[in-house]
Amino acid sequence: MRKGNPKALLPIAVFLFMYLGLGLIFEYGLKMEMGFYNVPIITAFLMAILTACLQNSKVSFDEKLSIMAKGVGDKNILTMLLIFLVAGTFVGVVGRSSAQSVAYFMLSIVPAQLAIIVLFAVACFVSTAMGTSVGTITLLVPIAIEVAVASDFSAPLCISTVIGGAMFGDNLSFISDTTIAACNGQGCAMQDKFKGNFWIAFPAAFATLLVLFVLTINETPSLITGEYNLIQMIPYALVLVGGVAGVNVFAVLLTGIVSGVLIMGFTGQYTFVELLKNMGTGASGMFETCMVAVLVAALCEMIKEYGGFDALLALIRKMFKGNRGGQLGMGLLVGAMDIATANNTVAIVIANPIAKEISQEYGITPQRSACILDTFSCIFQGMIPYGAQMLVAVSTAAEMGVLVSAFDLLSCLYYPMFLAVSSLIAIVLTKEKNSEKR
Repeated sequence: MRKGNPKALLPIAVFLFMYLGLGLIFEYGLKMEMGFYNVPIITAFLMAILTACLQNSKVSFDEKLSIMAKGVGDKNILTMLLIFLVAGTFVGVVGRSSAQSVAYFMLSIVPAQLAIIVLFAVACFVSTAMGTSVGTITLLVPIAIEVAVASDFSAPLCISTVIGGAMFGDNLSFISDTTIAACNGQGCAMQDKFKGNFWIAFPAAFATLLVLFVLTINETPSLITGEYNLIQMIPYALVLVGGVAGVNVFAVLLTGIVSGVLIMGFTGQYTFVELLKNMGTGASGMFETCMVAVLVAALCEMIKEYGGFDALLALIRKMFKGNRGGQLGMGLLVGAMDIATANNTVAIVIANPIAKEISQEYGITPQRSACILDTFSCIFQGMIPYGAQMLVAVSTAAEMGVLVSAFDLLSCLYYPMFLAVSSLIAIVLTKEKNSEKR
């Protein structure tokens, strides 16, 4: 392992101050209207990148551009960008009327008090089948917003419920990038990882359902009934069925786009020209999210090249000893990587080598180390304000005329909170006989 350089982490501190620090000052200190919206996230990341560029004078600016280009050109980043654009196109094609039809149909067959519980369950199933939390959030947030409007529940609660369910599947799915990365990196069979991971994730999901039940069962939402068009529900039905069947997320979204164009066109909802404009509008609505992903990738590659990640790895390895300590160290390690990269798959890939060494040194099984890496990465990824999941949820809500910030959602993210508790309990309950070093 290379020698770490703690100074390389300065750009992260600059970003956190610009985005989180100033946001808190504007929101609670100066009492400004929509305080957090006064700090554009792209500006915060540009300041962080500028800081990174001013560091390490031994490296020329052209070399720094090459380093950043290496990070932006990563396969995971390209895949994420394409998902963002295709998902935005789908939302633009089907429009708000399709989501309204789904919401009103669901509320016509489900008691209003149970609408949020159903949202969480559907998000869990779809994300597990599709293996992508971002895709699930894109598909279900429009429905969640319409449920909030129709049932009078708060939009942050409905949106956060979808994010929680999406992270459930991101953590457990066999075809999730995080599962593949964790299992391959730790030398663990996916079936074994699923068995161990299930008993960490299921209690958290069950606790979330109980909390949602308690919060909503005694409520008397002023249910707004509305008309729904079964034909306009077909695009969402196709993508949901495709998700449950485990079809590739691109194939699912393309199916939704094609069916949406045909249905919205033939039913006279939109003209062909309007559909083309809607597709462009939907895709362009994701441009800021795409730019954030690009800037994060560029910044993280610079920090990694300067030795910032190595400094984090060395610190965590020094602080934690023993089997339980090793597991907790792994969790905080991948969490720190996720905070730095805002990408749970990339965080796992970076953490894999040192986690492998820790597991071998302290007698942690490959199954458990893969579970810890995947679970903790999903805990942090589901809650960081600048993560893809939050950004997509917020931008999709804005597309539908609902303004919420990532900080509005944090207090309602019950599943990631319970997943953290469940993970810590699993670590504490590790049998003593496994705590000896190998």
